[in-house]
Amino acid sequence: MKVLNSIVLPLCFSPGLLAMESRDANQTKSLVPFKFDSFPLGSIHASGWLKDQLELSANGLGGHLFDFYRYVSRSTWLGGVFEYSELHESAPYWFNYIVPLAWTLNDQRLKDQARYFLDYVLKHQAQDGWLGPETTRQTRGIWARSLLCFGLTQYAEADPSQTKRIVDAMHKFVALTHSMLQNNFTGLLQQKSEADNFDPYGFGVSRTHELPISLMWLYEHYPRNNSEMILETINLMFEGGKQGGRDWTMFFVDGVFPKQGTGTFKTSGFTHGVNLAQGLRYPTVLYRITGNDSLVKQTRDAVDMVVEYQTSLSGTIIGDEHLGALNPQRGSELCMSVESMFSYAYLYRFYGSNDFADRAERAAFNALPAAMSPDWWSHQYVTQTNQPWSRNLTSVNPFFNVVTYANTFGLEPNFPCCTVNHPQAYPKYVASAYAKAGKDGVVHMLLGPTKVETSINGKHVKVDCDTNYPFSSKLKYTITSGTDFNFAVRVPDWASASLLKSSIQIGRGKQVPLSPDSSSLQQISIKKGTTDIIITLPLEIHIEARNETVGVYYGPLLYAADIEYEETAHPALNWTDRRPLDGSEVDARAQDHVLTPLSAWQFAIDPRTVAVEKTGRENEALPNPVFARDGPPTALSVDAYPIDWPVEKDTAALPPINPVVDVLKKTKLKLIPFGAAKLHIAQFPVAKFGS
Repeated sequence: MKVLNSIVLPLCFSPGLLAMESRDANQTKSLVPFKFDSFPLGSIHASGWLKDQLELSANGLGGHLFDFYRYVSRSTWLGGVFEYSELHESAPYWFNYIVPLAWTLNDQRLKDQARYFLDYVLKHQAQDGWLGPETTRQTRGIWARSLLCFGLTQYAEADPSQTKRIVDAMHKFVALTHSMLQNNFTGLLQQKSEADNFDPYGFGVSRTHELPISLMWLYEHYPRNNSEMILETINLMFEGGKQGGRDWTMFFVDGVFPKQGTGTFKTSGFTHGVNLAQGLRYPTVLYRITGNDSLVKQTRDAVDMVVEYQTSLSGTIIGDEHLGALNPQRGSELCMSVESMFSYAYLYRFYGSNDFADRAERAAFNALPAAMSPDWWSHQYVTQTNQPWSRNLTSVNPFFNVVTYANTFGLEPNFPCCTVNHPQAYPKYVASAYAKAGKDGVVHMLLGPTKVETSINGKHVKVDCDTNYPFSSKLKYTITSGTDFNFAVRVPDWASASLLKSSIQIGRGKQVPLSPDSSSLQQISIKKGTTDIIITLPLEIHIEARNETVGVYYGPLLYAADIEYEETAHPALNWTDRRPLDGSEVDARAQDHVLTPLSAWQFAIDPRTVAVEKTGRENEALPNPVFARDGPPTALSVDAYPIDWPVEKDTAALPPINPVVDVLKKTKLKLIPFGAAKLHIAQFPVAKFGS
C-alpha cells in the first residue's frame, strides 16, 4: 500500500503561455468540428443520487484498487511485476478513470493517487520518448498508450499546473510513435520475424482510432509547430488498422454486419463486443480528419445496425466476448456498457442527434448499475437480460467465450479488464452532462442531477440542476449568471410523443408545454441575474416488443421482475484458477457473492395491464444506494401468470413464445428498475389466453 502525502500544486501557471502554444504557423488543415464543445474536466459536478454513485465508487473498488490491487498498485507501470496480459493495459485503464473520478468529486485522496501515477510515468519516460515500462520492441505495444493519453488529456484540462509537462511528454511520444509506425507499423502490427509479443490477439489493431482522439486534442490545442507530424501519425494509425484487417468502414455495411449471434459468422476483432462498442466511434474519428461525408451516414448506419441486431433491452451490446444477437440468455460484458456510454456521448456531442444521447442514458441508467453491487465493491463480468441467479454455472454455460463464473458479483469474476475499466462510466457521464453551444450557449445534454460552472463573455455562469431524474419527471434549474446567454435542455425522444403532458415554467411565469426545436432542444434565453426553471417530462409506460416477447419501460428506465434472493459471500477468487486470492492480495471488503433466488421468476405477463404502483415524492432525497432492491422510489405492477419455463444451460431458457396460461392463477407481479434488480427477468413471455 502506498502512503501519499498531500500534493501542493504550484500557483505560477500562466494561461497565456499555454494559449500561445496553440498557434502553429504550419497548421493548414482544420479538423471537422464537434457541434458542441466539451467543458474542461472539473467544470461539472454531480449532486443527488448521481453523486452518491460516484462516492460509492470512490469508497468501493474504484477508489481503492490503487491501495491493494496487484494489477494497479504493483503494475509494471509503477515498478512492479504484475500484468494480466501482454497488452499492459491495467494501470492505464485505471488512470483513465481515476482522473475523472477524482475531479468530478473534487476528492483530494483520489487526486493524490492520480498525481502519484502521473509523476512516476512522466519521470520514467524513456529518452526516446516511450511512455511505459517496456524496453524492447517485442513488448512495446501502442494500444495501452491510447488509454494513458485519455488520462493525460483529461488531467491536462483539470489541472493547468500540470499541462505543460503533460504536453511535453505527449509530443516526445508522438515523435517516437510516428517513427515506429513509419517502420512497418512497429508497435501496432506484430511481426513474427521480430518475435513481437505485445498484442497477440490484435486488440490494438481493432482500436486504432482511440489514440487519434487524443492526438486530435493535441493538434487542436497544443500543436507546437508539430502539426504535420501529428496528422501523419493519426493517418498512420488508421492505415495500420487497414493493413491489419481492421477497417471498421468495411464492417459497418449491410450484408457484412452480423444480424445473428455466434455460430452464424466467423468471429474476429470486429465481432468482439467491447471492440464493437469502441468501434462505433471509428467512422466519426476518421471523418474528423478526412471530411468524407459518407462516414456521417455510415455512423448512423453503424448505430442503427448495432441497436437493431446486437443490443439488449438495457441499452448495451449483447456479447460474452463475441456477439450474441438479441438472446436474453447471453451475457453483456460490463466493459461494453462503459464503452457504449462513452461512444454515444461522443457521437451526440459531435452530431447532436438526439437518439445518441438517449442511448447513452439508457446504458447509464440500466445496464451499468445492474452489473454493479449496490456498494460498488463487486461487479459482474457479464450480465444477462434474464438472470434468475448469479453464481458459478455448470460447465455447459450459455456464454460463448467466458467462464462459468462470469455472472458472479466479485473482484475479478473473469478477465480483470472490467475491474480496472468500469469506474470511468459515471465520471465521464457527469463530465459530458453539459456542453458548449457556440460562444455563449450551454446545453444540458445528458440529464441528471449535475451542475456546471463556466465563464461566458468574461462573466461567471452557474447552472444547477436539482432532480431525481430518471426516477422523477421534474428537473429544477437554478441559474446564476453575470451575463445574458442561451441555455438549452435536451428533450429525450421517449418524451416527444407526449409533449402536451410536459411543461416548462420560468420564474413565476405560466406553465406551458415544452416546444423543442428540430434538434430536440428546448431553447431558453437567460438574462443576467438568477433564473429559476422547472421542466416536467412526461414519464409514461412504454412496451417494447422483441421476438414475440416484451420489455417494459417507464421513461428511460427498464423494469424487471423483483426477484427476492439470498446473498452469501466468500473470499475473492483468482481469475486464472478460481482459487481464493491470498489475504494480502485483497481488501476484505472485496468479496465474491452468490445470489440464490427465493421467489418465483417463471411468469408470462399481460403487457396491457402494466401500471405504476408507487412513485416517490418529488422533493425527497433518494435512498443511498439507489440501485438496490429497496432503493428506487418507483415500482410498476403487471398481471402475471405462472408458466412452465425450463432451465437450459444452467440458466433460464429462451422465453416461451405465447404460452397459454391459466387465468385462475393470475397474480400481480412487482417490477422494479433493472439496475436495482440484481436478479431479474426483463424480457417477458406474453401470456396467451385460451378460449
